[in-house]
Amino acid sequence: RIDRAFGCHHSAPLIDVVTVITNDGRHIVGTLKGFDQAINIVLVESHERVYSTEQGVQQVELGVYVVRGDNIALIGQLNERADERLNLAEIKAEPLPPVMH
Repeated sequence: RIDRAFGCHHSAPLIDVVTVITNDGRHIVGTLKGFDQAINIVLVESHERVYSTEQGVQQVELGVYVVRGDNIALIGQLNERADERLNLAEIKAEPLPPVMH
């Protein structure tokens, strides 16, 4: 099991799809499988959304992915119904800059 292999702690099965912005400006979406006391997280069925001013948002499949807690700038539950209505191919935006502390 993934949660045991990574030493993840949680009291109930996690099935929420979350969106994560990392300190280096990456935008990762996936199903939260587990986390530990340092907020290291394990995502399954994850992908990175890559932004560009030239073309629409590209989604790069990542699969099982671990994000270190000290690299997470923001994490929140994704509204899947609203997200499904987005046409990512038409969204053009500057890539996210790194977070400055």
